[in-house]
Amino acid sequence: MFETGLLKDKRILVTGGGSGLGAAMGRRFLSLGAELVICGRKLDRLDATAAEMRAQTGGKVTSIACDIRDGAAVDGMMDQIWREAPLDILVNNAAATFIAQSEHLSFRAADAILAPTLHGAMYCTLAAGKRWIDGRHNGVVLSILSTSTITGRAFTVPSAMAKSAVLAMTKSLAVEWGPKGIRTVAIAPGPFPTSGASGQLRPEGRDEGWTARNPLGRTGEHSELADLASFLVSDRAGYINGEMVVIDGGAHLRSSGAEDLLGWTDAQWADQRAARSRGQPSR
Repeated sequence: MFETGLLKDKRILVTGGGSGLGAAMGRRFLSLGAELVICGRKLDRLDATAAEMRAQTGGKVTSIACDIRDGAAVDGMMDQIWREAPLDILVNNAAATFIAQSEHLSFRAADAILAPTLHGAMYCTLAAGKRWIDGRHNGVVLSILSTSTITGRAFTVPSAMAKSAVLAMTKSLAVEWGPKGIRTVAIAPGPFPTSGASGQLRPEGRDEGWTARNPLGRTGEHSELADLASFLVSDRAGYINGEMVVIDGGAHLRSSGAEDLLGWTDAQWADQRAARSRGQPSR
């Protein structure tokens, strides 16, 4: 689909790049000639993914343990990256979410979602942006959001709030940083199943008719999202700035994706809360 060297000589940082969609995007970036840095909290997982990527693509992959909820840790990570060479592209992929009745959310639970999804994305963006501006180096920030930024979404309110705030950041910085050679763009994926997200958002007992309700009758393939991301961060998309591209098969035109939860019983919600506190999928 793309020329082999589409991302040649681009250094790309993917937050949450050790698994799921982050890893899928990273593999595609490498196949298109990029040099990759992946970060996350679990270095063993990052190192395993990096080794697998090197074996598959022969590309250069660096893994860095970083808790992006900590601004000082983010600054330290960026200093480490910049010691070798500047980044060209930042992909804000790391996020957290789970389904819950909003009136039962503790402040701590809400913060557990807001911290990586909003604060982490902001910290990484500001840390990269100030270095690009100081060094007069062009850059691209791609943020992975969700269609809740368009529809809102019941039962994942902190996530919808955080993603909407990152969209506001994307639009605002497009104007402020565009003249400095920095583009900001976003993707709003629909259902792209991953082991982590599916366990939190699609526990056993939840209505599985959501696939049939998608206008295309299926979920997304990771390669489809990775291809879209590759285009948006490439120089070929150099005139796209401040925009969010939806890739969901048209699902948000039918539903916000949470309507089935309106029919859940108190017992189902109680089971979900208990399972989450144990760190297990609900029955």
